[in-house]
Amino acid sequence: MIQNKNTVITGASEGIGFAIAERFVRDGANVIIISRNQNKLDEAAKVLSKYGTEVHTIAKDLSNTESIKELVFSINNIWSTIDVLVNNAGIALFEPMEDVKLDTLDSMINLNLKAPYLLTQGLLSSIKKSKGNIINISSYFSDRMISGRPSTVYSLTKGAINSLTKSLANEIGNTGVRVNAIAPGSVNTSLLRKTVSQMTELDKEKFEKTISQIYPLGRIGQPDEIADLAIFLASENSKWMTGSIINLDGGLRTN
Repeated sequence: MIQNKNTVITGASEGIGFAIAERFVRDGANVIIISRNQNKLDEAAKVLSKYGTEVHTIAKDLSNTESIKELVFSINNIWSTIDVLVNNAGIALFEPMEDVKLDTLDSMINLNLKAPYLLTQGLLSSIKKSKGNIINISSYFSDRMISGRPSTVYSLTKGAINSLTKSLANEIGNTGVRVNAIAPGSVNTSLLRKTVSQMTELDKEKFEKTISQIYPLGRIGQPDEIADLAIFLASENSKWMTGSIINLDGGLRTN
């Protein structure tokens, strides 16, 4: 289904991005994985290389938008045609609006919004050659707020990603390129586990209780579950799907 497809994945050294990369190479795709930490990329590449497909790494800090042109150049030097682009890299910081500094606002907009926009723009001609797929990773915070987690900046960026997904799908649908987004609920990544590990026992209990109350399925998601949907979106099984924002959240948005 995606065998030999050239796939570019940002934020792919761990978490959701790595799970997507592993699922893609397992199904026969070639990947370029991108992150700012070369050591983590090297560790990820060791695991991914065992599947026998092409695995390339590029270390770039995507919050520095000046580096996007260099990244596009590097990718085009590896492949002239891109079948799948997964815009996964992002950062989530939660502060009351009155406490948000300009640097925080800029860094989140740069990484969560400008980077996927500019990278997609830079690679679009290569994606059009294959009538390929663009998959954006959004968040439930685009339209579902959580009491006690002030998210104005994060929600702003993910809401914009949803709008970008729909508008670009409409703009380039006649080229055969499809654009969709996955909007996960909370996912069991190393970052989330680290956050929980730093909680007091009382706060951990509150966290677990909250999860059981707000998620109808009673649990958070797993990175592999996001990867399963990404595979579907990249395959011919979703060939009539574009401009969709798919909620993958254990029923969170039903509350």
